[in-house]
Amino acid sequence: MSTDSRGPLYPARLPTFHRIPPAEPVAALVRWFWVPEWHLAPGRTSRQHLISYPACNVVVEAELVGISGPTTRASHRDLVGDGWAVGALLQPAAVRTFVDDPATVRDAYVSLDLPELHDRVSSCMQRAGDADERRRAAVAAFTDWLVVSVPPPDEEALLANRMAEIIDVDSTLVRVGDVADTVGVSVRTLQRLARRYVGVSPAAMIRRRRLQEAATRVREEPATDLAALAADLGYADQAHLAGEFRRVLGFSPSGYRRESR
Repeated sequence: MSTDSRGPLYPARLPTFHRIPPAEPVAALVRWFWVPEWHLAPGRTSRQHLISYPACNVVVEAELVGISGPTTRASHRDLVGDGWAVGALLQPAAVRTFVDDPATVRDAYVSLDLPELHDRVSSCMQRAGDADERRRAAVAAFTDWLVVSVPPPDEEALLANRMAEIIDVDSTLVRVGDVADTVGVSVRTLQRLARRYVGVSPAAMIRRRRLQEAATRVREEPATDLAALAADLGYADQAHLAGEFRRVLGFSPSGYRRESR
């Protein structure tokens, strides 16, 4: 299971939720699979707030298969009753199998006509028995479908994967030019890769990673000085960090700190 806690703004409010790393045959296509399950009393609603990764997700639910595009703001979903989902956080290399232009699904959730994928995954999730075995069977079924249905990524697609990985794991890179130098391409090529395979700009990808990390540290390290945090993450100052929080999330870092407790 993955231990990455970025994404959900209030992890303690999540239903049963697991992140499962991909098998080697689809490692260039999927960053991880995620499987929430919930059982809520009649009349109760659980609102899940997210600051999503700059990426697309393909999600199998009880009634449909959908693709959620990269987001430019925080988002939420209201859960009711009983339910489940099996999602795949796509690597850039897999995106164009599902949508020609990822910018067209930015800030959107669009249904996909993939009945075979739906049938394979939902039949696993509806099995009786051990919950962990059910989840792993569903992810295995999703994996098998990807192996057959998604062509091997070409050199450009793998370069897009490298771009996304470098932006996501190296918090010292806060300028697009620095990312381009690390990837070994021009800024123009980097921008083209982001446009074709992600749907947002490299600068937006950097800002999202930085804001995710800031939110995680505000939540998990309540004694952290916000000015020091801003400097550590490459913001100009604490006011810059606070402005980014308000613009994307709608509240201040200190307000989020209080609420997340």
